[in-house]
Amino acid sequence: MRNLADAIESFIIGELLRDHEDALLVQRNELAERLSCAPSQISYVLSTRFTPERGFMVESRRGSGGFVRIVRMEPQQERQKEPAAAELVEHLAGQKLITARERALLKYMLHIIDADEAKKKAVLQQAMALLNGAGRR
Repeated sequence: MRNLADAIESFIIGELLRDHEDALLVQRNELAERLSCAPSQISYVLSTRFTPERGFMVESRRGSGGFVRIVRMEPQQERQKEPAAAELVEHLAGQKLITARERALLKYMLHIIDADEAKKKAVLQQAMALLNGAGRR
């Protein structure tokens, strides 16, 4: 059986999703009455389950006519992804650090290697070290 905090959270999320809205305005006392619980239990759920880390912002006003506004925030932008090994080859060619022939060979080598990106990058680093140590012109 679910606990009360789960039921309160489910109700609030259901209300947000029901109208496809990104904000919900409720009165704490009315919500507590509707869910047959104490207003402090509503406050507990709001402070522990509707946090910025979980994608929510809660604004609360107390007193007569007080309310709670729950806003669903946009997800934060993903961290910039690390470039793939093939993208690194293109960058090296674009910076004129490798010739067109070296670019083609490195791309082919990366294409035929059956390995994950981390291994491909390690192989690329070794290849670049060998190319640089071979007395490039």
